[in-house]
Parts: sequence; structure tokens; C-alpha cells
Amino acid sequence: MKPATGIRISNVRKWTAAAMVKHRAQLLFCLRVTVAAAMSFALAQLFALPFHGLWAVLTAVVVIQMSVGGSLRATSDYVVGTLCGAAYASALGLLFPHAGTMALTAALALAVAPLAFAATLSPMFRVAPFTAAMVFLISNQFGENPIESGLYRLLEVALGGGIAVAVSLWLFPERAHGLGVDAAARILTQLAQSLRRLLGGFTRKLDGSDIKRIQDETGRAVTAFQGIVAEAEGERLVGFIPHRNFGPLARALLRLRHDLVIIGRAAAEPLSDALAQRLDAPLARVAGACSEYLDGAAQALAARVSSPPLGSVEAALDDYAAKFASLREEGLTSGLSSGELERLFALGFVLDQLRQHFVDLERCVQEWAEDPKGRSAGAKTPGDLPCTNT
Repeated sequence: MKPATGIRISNVRKWTAAAMVKHRAQLLFCLRVTVAAAMSFALAQLFALPFHGLWAVLTAVVVIQMSVGGSLRATSDYVVGTLCGAAYASALGLLFPHAGTMALTAALALAVAPLAFAATLSPMFRVAPFTAAMVFLISNQFGENPIESGLYRLLEVALGGGIAVAVSLWLFPERAHGLGVDAAARILTQLAQSLRRLLGGFTRKLDGSDIKRIQDETGRAVTAFQGIVAEAEGERLVGFIPHRNFGPLARALLRLRHDLVIIGRAAAEPLSDALAQRLDAPLARVAGACSEYLDGAAQALAARVSSPPLGSVEAALDDYAAKFASLREEGLTSGLSSGELERLFALGFVLDQLRQHFVDLERCVQEWAEDPKGRSAGAKTPGDLPCTNT
């Protein structure tokens, strides 16, 4: 029994260690939120804030994000929105008498309506209507002066936001810079799998729901990456990551995503049997070479090493172009329907685009590769070409 128990305990330990490594970012985020909430509550008791520091605790929990950049952005938006909402509601509360239910309802509507409109114009004002409503209702419920209620609200939000930023900076800080690189590598791996599958649709029938699912998943991944890029830019502007710019890499991924959309639309129906038989092998080589390159670029980006060579991709694309040119010379494209011609020429166009976009991606991955001194491997000397595609 003892050896079996030892084996089971060993397996549990291995599983636990693997789970902690896999979910490290999530576990650290959980720790930061917990510490921020506890610190906000403790400081609120020290300052004897009303409602036992309810708004300070809620603010700390709401604004703290996975990354430092995300916490900075959420805190600044929350504080500005609170300031606008509290100031407007306090002024309106002094100028507009609201004794009685009807008067309070009218005053509340006047407080919320313009701030709700402002929230549609900028996410910075998203919390302003909520703040205005709370200032009005709390001051009316407990007989407080609207200005006093607004000041307490602003003080607690500033306290909770400040603690959230401090915890994000000092307790196992997670930079959006690192999260962004990992997210970009995952997108490249996803693009590799999707590209191989979609290119197969030109020679064999694909399920329309599968094409839609692939496009939707890729779109969501790229959109989420754009959010991380915004957070990383905030970190870069305040000096956390002074020499890293996600812009070119984000544009390279977006272009590859657009290429995938074109391929998916063109591959909705397979080519005729005669064309499919002749183009199956060269398209398979293109799919294999492009997928292998994207997988290699993902690994290189995650490891911060040089990009893999593009030789196999160039050779596969040249081989397809030669096969297609021979088909045209033989006259096999002359009798095709307009729909099939459109799909065929869309394929040729997007493969030309992939060739250029892979070159852009290669430069981007190369720039993110760091040498032992921490400099960019793609820009070791002023004469090297950095990733500055526009």
C-alpha cells in the first residue's frame, strides 16, 4: 500500500505543479486582487471612511487587471469618470431642489442622462452615470450634503485605485509587454492551423460552419491582442518598456488575419476536378510550408530568438505560380465559370499577399529577438532594417 500511496502523491504533486505553471498568470492575478481588496478595507478602517470603505474595496477589485498597463488604464478611466460624475451630481444637487420622490426622480434623470450620453462618446466616462446616481441616492438616503457625498466617493475611489496600481506594480507585476508577446505567438500558431485547413478547401469540400468557426476564433484572438497592445503602449509611455513597440507586429498579424478571411471566402467551394487534381500537390506544399513557418515564427517570438528562414515558403509559392502558369498556357482556365475564375484569381492574389506579409512578419520577429545584452537582434546596427512596416 505504501508504494502505491507514494506514487499517487507523486502524481498529485506533478499535476499540481504543472497546473500552477500553466495557470501562473491567473493565480498571480487572483493573489493581487485579494491583496488589493484586503489592503483597501484595512486602510478604509484606518481613515474611518463611511460604509466601512465599501467603494474603496469595490474600486480596487474592479480596476486591477491582469497587467500593469491594464491596471493603469482602468484606474485612470475610473478616477476621471468618478470625478466628472461626482462633480456634476454635487453641483446639480445644490442647484436643483429634490425633496420628495417626484423631485428626486427628476433630479436623478437630469444627473444621469447627460453623463450616459458622454459615456457613449468615451469609455472614460463609463462610470460617471453610476457615480452620479450613487451620490444622489446616498446623500438623499442619509441626509448628507451632495458635495460631501461626492468628495467621499472620490476619496474612496482614489484610495482603491491607488492601492490597485501599487499592488500591480509591486506584487509579482505582470507586464502587458510579456502577455502581448505570448498572445502574438499563440495567434501565429492558430493562423498556422487555420491556413493549412482553409487552403485544403480549394481541392476538397469544407463545411461552411467550420470555415465560420475558424474565422470567428481568429478574429476574437486578434481583437483581444489589440487590447493587450493598448495596455502595453500605456506601459511604454510611462517608461516600463521604453524600447518596445507592438504596432508593427500588430499590423502584421492583422494583415495575416485579412489574408485568412480572403482564403476562407474563396475556399467556400472547391475548384473543378481537373484543376483540383493539378493544383492539389502544389497547394499542399504551400499549406505545409506556410504552416511550418508560422509555427516556427511563433516559437521564435515566444523564445525571443531569430525568425526561421523563408526559403521553403518562397519555393512553395514559386512552385504554385509555375504550375498555375502552365495551366493557363494549356488553356485549362479558359472554359471556367466566372465564379470559379474569381476564386482562382483570389487565391493567386492572396498568395502574393502572403509572400509580402511573411516578409513583414519575419522582420517583426527578428526585431523582437534579443541578444544577450538585451538589444534587438533585428536592429543591432543602424544599418539593419527594423520592423517599421506601415
